[in-house]
Amino acid sequence: MKIAQIAPPWIAVPPAGYGGIEWVVALLADELVARGHDVTLFASGGSVTKAKLDSVFDPAPGPTKIGNTYLEVLHAFHAYERAGEFDVIHDHSGMVGLAIAASVGHNVVHTVHGPLIEEALRWYRMVSGRVDFVAISDSQMKPGPDLSWAGRVYNGIPVERYPFRTDKEDFLLFVGRVNREKGPEVAVEVARRTGARLVMVVAIKEKFEQAYWDENVKPILTGKEEILGEITVDEKADLMARARAVLFPIQWEEPFGLVMAEANACGTPVLSFPRGAAPEVIADGETGFLCADVEALSAAVARVEEIDPNACRARVEKMFSAQAMTSGYEEIYERVLAR
Repeated sequence: MKIAQIAPPWIAVPPAGYGGIEWVVALLADELVARGHDVTLFASGGSVTKAKLDSVFDPAPGPTKIGNTYLEVLHAFHAYERAGEFDVIHDHSGMVGLAIAASVGHNVVHTVHGPLIEEALRWYRMVSGRVDFVAISDSQMKPGPDLSWAGRVYNGIPVERYPFRTDKEDFLLFVGRVNREKGPEVAVEVARRTGARLVMVVAIKEKFEQAYWDENVKPILTGKEEILGEITVDEKADLMARARAVLFPIQWEEPFGLVMAEANACGTPVLSFPRGAAPEVIADGETGFLCADVEALSAAVARVEEIDPNACRARVEKMFSAQAMTSGYEEIYERVLAR
């Protein structure tokens, strides 16, 4: 197939640091090329890909420009000008790309990477039927069962990049942005209740995140925590492989959660609340524990040795690898083209 992949324009693919969508796009484009497809990736300059790279911006605008409508229009319009060259266009970008896609009348697949909040749902319903949507979890689809879904494909990770270890060190790990939804203060509370050493890899990019840290997390720190800022993927993977468990105390209906798959790929159990896609990513009692509240989350720390690291790795290889994700999208493309 001749396939176009449209990434968000803000940062290079794959990202040097944080960037979940960009990682997914990078893996998918490379794996599709490896399978013999003719792939063009529309992404910003600096991107590294096995596909044919087509860029409007070089260098990339950067994360501070996210939401700039002018830049988003330039990127999306340039990609859709070439729509007739492809069998399938797979759009991972935002509302501007989706608006153009709805009027193109071509085979456009759009992955819904974010939550279906009411504002987004209203817009998706307006273009439903003109674009084929793909969900990244069953949970994500629940607010909009009436949309023109082509199917569900779980996000994938490069499993081979994550070191697998069965021997763990005695610390708990939290990885995430600093906001209410991610629950960093819950991780601190679990460590306090259990007496466990806590390593926190936290990303503070916005003023409101700094304010949340200062008001909700900093006051309850004991001084025994190891606080790290944004680190490289390899450094994060090393920490995940060594950790006794990864805490994922989400406070919202997260549509996927790459951290859970990454930790399991390292053979490390995940302790989470049963929100969003967590019950789909984590097999309760097999690759981690789904806990009702902070008390249950704390109690689960004493049970992590019940989890077989090999089972964690095997589940990720089967369900959340780049290869599994690519096979899922190939089926979606074929289904769309067969209509």
